[in-house]
Amino acid sequence: MSKHFDLIAIGAGSGGLSAAERAAEYGMKTAVVENKRLGGTCVNVGCVPKKVMWFASGVAETLHDAMGYGFDVTLDNFDWSKLVKAREGYINGINEWYGTYLTDSNIEHLHGTGKFIDKHTIDVDGTQYTADHIVIAPGGYPIVPDIPGKEHILTSDGFFALEQQPKRVAVVGAGYIAVELAGLLNGLGSDVSLLLRKDQFLASFDAMLRETLMEEMVDAGVNIMPRVNVERIEKLDDGSLTIHCASGVTLEGYDALIYAIGRAPDTAPLNLEAAGVNADERGYIPTDEYQNTNVDGIYAVGDVTGRAQLTPVAIAAARRLSDRLFNNMPDRKLDYEDIPTVVFSHPPIGTIGLSEDEARQLHGEAVKVYQSRFTAMYHALTPRSQKTAMKLVCVGASEKVVGVHIIGMGADEMLQGFGVALKMGATKKDFDNCVAIHPTSSEELVTMR
Repeated sequence: MSKHFDLIAIGAGSGGLSAAERAAEYGMKTAVVENKRLGGTCVNVGCVPKKVMWFASGVAETLHDAMGYGFDVTLDNFDWSKLVKAREGYINGINEWYGTYLTDSNIEHLHGTGKFIDKHTIDVDGTQYTADHIVIAPGGYPIVPDIPGKEHILTSDGFFALEQQPKRVAVVGAGYIAVELAGLLNGLGSDVSLLLRKDQFLASFDAMLRETLMEEMVDAGVNIMPRVNVERIEKLDDGSLTIHCASGVTLEGYDALIYAIGRAPDTAPLNLEAAGVNADERGYIPTDEYQNTNVDGIYAVGDVTGRAQLTPVAIAAARRLSDRLFNNMPDRKLDYEDIPTVVFSHPPIGTIGLSEDEARQLHGEAVKVYQSRFTAMYHALTPRSQKTAMKLVCVGASEKVVGVHIIGMGADEMLQGFGVALKMGATKKDFDNCVAIHPTSSEELVTMR
């Protein structure tokens, strides 16, 4: 007889763990299925180790800036392997904590690969388990193009396995991950080329953010190459890579080539057909606003849904799902509108709401924009003069704030509070009525005219 649970989550990343955790808090018998390390992409090969590397790159920038403040600092040596060892020690500590936490929370960890037998039954490496509710949250994997020489490509996952710093590296991609990896590698001293298939990166972001970041990255030494389409990769006898591109362009002498062109949902092993769960041609699982799939009792959260692929979104959606299922909150669901997000670029970006272009498409002449561009006080004495830029997008006679866009030092930390204000329906007058904190960069958001 198979073991029965109230809820099983397939995947022990942010979404699966959060659904099981919240259900367990309500006294439910829960389990998570995972064949890799606990914590999923974010903890192991995503936002957590990436943020560590971003911090390291920021330290390098600060050391270069120190002379402006009277410090005689020479950056003679950077030990990549020491950083990686410390980073992995930190990640291992999180993994161990998760293991203890699951035990303490009475959440069973089913080690192995889960697949559906029917809509209430999961097979985990030959052992079957049943549940009243099953949450699909397996996350995704990095996409690799099917081109000659693809075996020489590093994915974003592979980046975190690098034991030595690449001295000359090409990064392919135009999204969060590509921009972040290019920036941190450049900050740590690598010679970086960022290859874009089109003219711009971060296509869905406000134009001010894209343009400012591109300007700052170029000034920092990143070689941004638009309209480059890689056709073939060749590894030479000396270990270097030659990148053959369309239109006869050849890029030579690279130590590493990193592809960050998106992630695909890891749904193929799940045997969704056995449960009757629908997926689209790319493997994403459609859900309604309550995370329901087309099959009663089966739900999907996180990257596998194809919506707002961010760790906090997966956590928030999963917790609300368990609130609804097990705590008599039938209307509990995640609002997918106006989700704040940060790009840990150099400098960082914080953004929420509509871009200026999106607002004008929706509201036309009712849109009013307030902008500011300046050099943050920190850079008044530093050798480099990095720009900070901010934009408020407002709509209607009341000038309701529908978009907040920030790039510059501290943007990642500034956004959270201003995101709350936007979600509450704040107007430009509300922003103006808040007394500025001086001297800070964030005061610009409440003093724009």
